[in-house]
Amino acid sequence: MMKQVKIKMPRRMLTLTGGLLLAASSWAQTGVIKGQVKDASGEPVMGATIQAGGKTVGITDMDGNYQVKVAPGTKLTITYLGMAPQTVDASDNAVITLHDDTKALNEVVVIGYGVAKKSDLTGSVAALRPDSKNKGVVVNPQDMLEGKVAGVSVTSDGGTPGGGSTIRIRGGSSLNASNDPLIVVDNVPLDNNGVKGVANILSTINPQDIESFNVLKDASATAIYGSRGSNGVIIITTKKGHKGGVKVSYNGSMTLGWKKKTVDVLDGDEFRQLIKDKWGENSNAYAALGTANTDWQDLIYRTSISQDHGVTVSGSAGDFLPYRVSVGYTDEQGILKTSDFKRVTGSVTLSPSLLDNHLNINVNAKGMYAHSRFANTDAVGAAINMDPTQDPYKYTSRWYTDAAFHNNADGTANLYAGALPQTLTNMGGYFEWLKAGNYGDSTWPYTWNELSTKNPLAVLNERNDVANSREFIGSADIDYKVHGFEDLRLHATLGADVAKGKQVTVNSPAYPDNTYNYYGYHGSESILKRNLSLSAYAQYYHDFNDKAKNHFDIMGGYEYQHFWKGTDDDYRGYYPNTNNDESLRGKAYNETYKWYRTENYLVSFFGRANWSLMDRYYVTATVRDDGSSRFQDHWSVFPSFAFMWKMKEENNLKDIKWLSDLKLRLGWGQTGQQDVNNDYAWIPTYTKNSDNRSLYPADGDGTLYRPDNYTPKLKWETTTTYNIGVDWGVLDQRLTGSVDWYYRKTENLLNYAPTKALSAFRNQAWQNIGSLRNMGVESTISWKVIRAKDWYWTLDYNFTYNSNKILDLSGVTSDGAPVANTGIKIGTDKYLEYQQVGHPMNSFWVFQQAYDKNGKAIEGAVVDRNGDGQITNDDRYYYKSPAAPVTMGLASRLEYKNWDFSFSLRANLGNYVYDAVSQGFHNVTPNALWASTNFLTNKTASAVEDNWATDDVSAILSDRWIHNASFLKCDNITLGYSFENLFKCAKYHGIGGRVYVTASNVFTITNYDGIDPEVFNGYDNNVYPRPFSFIVGLNLNF
Repeated sequence: MMKQVKIKMPRRMLTLTGGLLLAASSWAQTGVIKGQVKDASGEPVMGATIQAGGKTVGITDMDGNYQVKVAPGTKLTITYLGMAPQTVDASDNAVITLHDDTKALNEVVVIGYGVAKKSDLTGSVAALRPDSKNKGVVVNPQDMLEGKVAGVSVTSDGGTPGGGSTIRIRGGSSLNASNDPLIVVDNVPLDNNGVKGVANILSTINPQDIESFNVLKDASATAIYGSRGSNGVIIITTKKGHKGGVKVSYNGSMTLGWKKKTVDVLDGDEFRQLIKDKWGENSNAYAALGTANTDWQDLIYRTSISQDHGVTVSGSAGDFLPYRVSVGYTDEQGILKTSDFKRVTGSVTLSPSLLDNHLNINVNAKGMYAHSRFANTDAVGAAINMDPTQDPYKYTSRWYTDAAFHNNADGTANLYAGALPQTLTNMGGYFEWLKAGNYGDSTWPYTWNELSTKNPLAVLNERNDVANSREFIGSADIDYKVHGFEDLRLHATLGADVAKGKQVTVNSPAYPDNTYNYYGYHGSESILKRNLSLSAYAQYYHDFNDKAKNHFDIMGGYEYQHFWKGTDDDYRGYYPNTNNDESLRGKAYNETYKWYRTENYLVSFFGRANWSLMDRYYVTATVRDDGSSRFQDHWSVFPSFAFMWKMKEENNLKDIKWLSDLKLRLGWGQTGQQDVNNDYAWIPTYTKNSDNRSLYPADGDGTLYRPDNYTPKLKWETTTTYNIGVDWGVLDQRLTGSVDWYYRKTENLLNYAPTKALSAFRNQAWQNIGSLRNMGVESTISWKVIRAKDWYWTLDYNFTYNSNKILDLSGVTSDGAPVANTGIKIGTDKYLEYQQVGHPMNSFWVFQQAYDKNGKAIEGAVVDRNGDGQITNDDRYYYKSPAAPVTMGLASRLEYKNWDFSFSLRANLGNYVYDAVSQGFHNVTPNALWASTNFLTNKTASAVEDNWATDDVSAILSDRWIHNASFLKCDNITLGYSFENLFKCAKYHGIGGRVYVTASNVFTITNYDGIDPEVFNGYDNNVYPRPFSFIVGLNLNF
């Protein structure tokens, strides 16, 4: 039996022990709890709010991390816009995953002059956040849209560094007026005119600064922008600062680019054999062959090395002034030698909230400096036509080097041989086909033969064509929620878009140019534009708080826009100091100077009213009254109406658990078009002679003023759109999508078309000529295939079908004759694409080629379609068009733990292309190989096999050269690895980031034999091929 022992503790010891326990408890209550917030894909969520007891106790940083002073077990509620709130018990190092909010149905999206929940949208609006993990070569913002949005087509301007892109939303609604969408950046509407050196109006914006794209597609969404919304609207919102500590991030990449494909022309040996077969070894043509075997295409291309870097600093000055500052540098080298694009961008955003969050201000300033060097793309055509037997840097043929060779028409001896050393020096050390010089300069007895193919290396290296461009886009948004009357908001935006670009082109005297060879060329072209805007509106919200949940809001506003542009051009050559006439030495030759100033104004009043009932029936009406200085009748009204029904909220559908979203949208609206590229088309104006070559010395100083065309009755082009759409979601929004049908009819088409004889001062003028329509279906599907702890896989697919047809051209043709698209011309007088009633715009109007039983084209034989026994223009027919009726895009992203793998595919079906490259080679007559002016021209193997000997118009404007260029492209494949807490220690939270490799423009599946089937206007002259690129990138968050 054990004896019980009683332990006695002094009262002082008990007090001390209790104090220690209380202190420990107090420390536990005020200790720091750390954790991280991620989205369903594993990406960190920056800016999520952490609340405890209804009070905000923290905000996640750029890496999704948070630190809060609460006791373990405290209920924490994490919220973030567009995601479902989540409540958890506080515990250290917890990783919290937020999922999409199926009730709110995604994020708030930006619409015209306001925002709206995506679930409440009544119009056709696509919201897109750039995917940082699934992208290829991204130099400009529109690169992020390529293949990503249904109804939106983005075609880059070949492989030119810093080049622009052509964007179309639901097809083209105009023939000659602009078909470009309106682009709004942070509430500043931009014009579609670039400046010298920057073809892309979005070059000012670093893609890394973009928060979201919102594409407004139907008139019920775009009519609020009136005359500038007929081609759709793309709203770009850039990133802002955040409350909390300072965060620094870096994004960088290096890119290698290669040519993918070249034109299959004859090599040196094959060409020698062809000349021998055609002319014989004792001919002048054979004597003109060189001794080399030169691959000219290989000489003009290179492996390009490019880089892109960006640094961002964000945070908050105090509790009221979030800020974000970014700097970017891009150095893009082209695969065509001498072409490159360098750019520096800067962005500052300040977002203060004052007066207890009643006054919110957002100030954005973006600046850009770009330096471009342009390669003359004539080098591409020269490389495929140049004689492959010639050495690039010397004369090796008997035609030039053999002093005893009789190459003159009168049988006299070769005069070239003795002058070759000096001539080669004059030509910059490059081989050129020669003719006699006529400059009055004994040191230039011979010069470049202007009818011959240029040496492509001289085309590139003897021209220095550079441009320096600067642009500023700034905006200040002021939003005030009226004290004491919080349902009323007052909003104002001031915007400015100012840009200047100057392009300086210097050709050496050796540059092969018909006008400036020997004299050289010094030219400059400068453009300055200043666009200013002011918009102000008031918006009133009212919830009736009744059983029917009536909600009403109304907005009314005013906008002023002023667009000003000035151009200054100056060109001249100089007489060399070797000219025999001493009085001419060093003097300007063929000097030209001209300048032009133009401006236009757009003044608008607009309004919008929204009404909703029972959170399931929504009605929206908008109206805009636009006044444009470009028309005599300045004003026009553009209304719209839309209805949306949340069918899922109906009782018979509400209880279907697998159906998470279903809504119907109906829309109608009208938009306008006033972009006719002429600010004074309705006013009688005169143009003064621009240079001394057009003076008329019989009258005074010779200055003449010629009348310009003017059309006082010119009026607005108006597009009316009908839209029916269904949005759906199943399995808790794991599978979502939408389907839209639209019908767009454009009336009073603006077209720069031919005029009747003696009816105008020019043979073409701006006119209202008729109508056309676009009708189509577009669909999107987003599927979260896998959404597990370590795995995440998502697929996004979009499909668009668009049918385009011209309905009426009575305004320009009374006898049914087609109207030429004068933008594409073959030679000097042959138009290829035409407008005609019942056919798509820019249809090919061609002769029908005849073929033999083996499917081989018969030379000189086309179909007599009208059966009159002769071949005339009456036998031409409308065969296909350049625009693809079907476009598709597919994007996939698969993630496993820290690894990610993604790819993007894009397809065009039914787009047709005129192969101008093959057509240019088709004539293989002796004169086409060895011209009467003494130069050789290369051919393709296929042209030699056909052995055609005709240049008849029916052989040129033939459907033989028009091919189905449907394609499937893999835009990019990316493999990445994300990391966090790198170099983490007791006093440093470490570095997070991602490293990745990307292949861009990976492959193209097509039946088209040309270099690239993706040709926007349908005329393939192989200007600048798109390269295959390999990218290595690194993102760091400090």
